[in-house]
Amino acid sequence: MKPIVQCVPNFSEGRDTEKIEAIVAPLKDQAGFKLVSYEPDKDYNRTVVTLIGDPEAMKEPLYLFTKNVRDMIDMEEQSGEHPRMGALDVLPFIPIADIDMDACVNIAHEVGKTIAERLDIPVYMYGEAHVKKGRKSLPKIRKGEFEGMKEKIKEPEWHPDYGKPAIHPKAGVSGVGARLPLIAYNIDLATDDIEIAKKIARAIRGSSGGFKHIQAGPVFLKERNHVQVTMNILNYKQNPIYRILETVKMEARRFHVEVTGSEIVGLVPLDTVKRSLKYYADVRGDTLPELDLETVVQRANADLLFRDFAVEKIIEAHTE
Repeated sequence: MKPIVQCVPNFSEGRDTEKIEAIVAPLKDQAGFKLVSYEPDKDYNRTVVTLIGDPEAMKEPLYLFTKNVRDMIDMEEQSGEHPRMGALDVLPFIPIADIDMDACVNIAHEVGKTIAERLDIPVYMYGEAHVKKGRKSLPKIRKGEFEGMKEKIKEPEWHPDYGKPAIHPKAGVSGVGARLPLIAYNIDLATDDIEIAKKIARAIRGSSGGFKHIQAGPVFLKERNHVQVTMNILNYKQNPIYRILETVKMEARRFHVEVTGSEIVGLVPLDTVKRSLKYYADVRGDTLPELDLETVVQRANADLLFRDFAVEKIIEAHTE
């Protein structure tokens, strides 16, 4: 069995469809791995790409993809709701099957070094691939974003792990890492008041006393004319989706605001969806039968208020 990893590059363009298609072209129809999805968001001005398969087969296509990102995105002109420090903002490797974290760390370092040496983009290693104290946390590295990184990178304690201590003038800097699967999860609120989303995000994120493994913040979606609480669930086994959703509903009630939906960005493990479905079955006094993937999706849309959710968003749909 060849090893299987998930790789989730995020790049800082979510509005120009032609440009997005050109950027992801090197990742399409490749042997050894699958381009599962690429999900642009106009408000975030960001596209999340999901690959799954053999990491060795990904390396050269990822280089060509990153070259396109560098050549086609000018960070001096880019703006959006999502924090970002570069055109290729992050590129994490995640072990799925027949590969351990140490191997993913080694792959991340090889790819990060290649990006710095061949494309002249400074690279910070993060997550389990971090090499310097204080750099495991991506939000800490990214603090100040592209604009602040121009001076931050010159400070000795913030010199990049690969590349010279000066941003690429158009592409900024990139984060390359290795991590366990996380869930990128957003919850929609029926209001355009960003202050309400800020207060709810503060209530649930670990850094301000909420759930230990949750990073969360507010965002206004101009295209939809409402706010979201946007988050990463860093440990889905300890922070199940239903618990986060029900807590946000509870906090929203104090502001007389409804939760109207939620969304998964990228892939999600089947186990975490089933665990949340079991919670709602227990609430109803039902037992949860064995479910095929289509039924899992139907129940998740109903119980977890998922939108734009499909079988293709479940990791196991691509590995079995």
